[in-house]
Amino acid sequence: MFDLIDYKAVLVIALIFIPLEQLLPLHAEQSATRRHWLNDVFYLLFNGIVIKFGLLLVIGAAMLVVPRVVPEALPAALQSQPLWLQVIEALIIADIGFYLAHRAFHAVPFLWRFHAIHHSIEEMDWLAAHRVHPVDQILTKSASFLPLFALGFSGEALLIYVLIYHWQSVFIHANTRIKFGPLRWLIASPQFHHWHHANERQAYDRNFAAQLSVLDMIGTLFMPQHMPEKYGVDEPVPQLYHQQLVYPFVTAAGPAAPIAEASPAAAKPE
Repeated sequence: MFDLIDYKAVLVIALIFIPLEQLLPLHAEQSATRRHWLNDVFYLLFNGIVIKFGLLLVIGAAMLVVPRVVPEALPAALQSQPLWLQVIEALIIADIGFYLAHRAFHAVPFLWRFHAIHHSIEEMDWLAAHRVHPVDQILTKSASFLPLFALGFSGEALLIYVLIYHWQSVFIHANTRIKFGPLRWLIASPQFHHWHHANERQAYDRNFAAQLSVLDMIGTLFMPQHMPEKYGVDEPVPQLYHQQLVYPFVTAAGPAAPIAEASPAAAKPE
């Protein structure tokens, strides 16, 4: 799970998503070599190394405390369950952690400066999933992974969860018109996540879940039938990796992305 970079997996992902975006594009006019694509290739190939070292430090330190607060019988009870049930539980628990951390990155001005790097994407595709500041990714993934390690889910369940998380993360950013039909209200899809990245006022601070769109039914769901036409942020985020790494520390503190008023119409299935 913590190999630095699995370049074979990177190749497989590229061989799947590049043809998929050509065959079933959402924005057909968008080139595979769209603006700043090389910057996002750099994120894909090297950013994960920094993130995994950070995760090892955070989760390793936290696990020193876990035996003092988690009953010894709990891991054994969890692992005695069928694998399929563990995976479902892991998906729910991890995505609740992701949802809460994601909302914090939108609500807290200092955290938003890290998350703005990801939202600076102006053309969505499979590569866009990898443009995430290491601090953002380390803290958000820790909120997802740490409860799973602390509760003692089996290694097999953790591996399946990580694989699902990674593949779905790439898919929901992809430039594809594939939709999930009625399942879109349960499972995060490109339709769901593209609206999270939309630079349109009615879509601000919506659709925070990573995998289970049903979590946003509490009042943060926004998923009209049509798709957004404009992505990104209005603030001047730089477009090179080294500049984006230091941007949160050198930019003037500004307001976080505004938390939109939850409205029944926004969360009502169509």
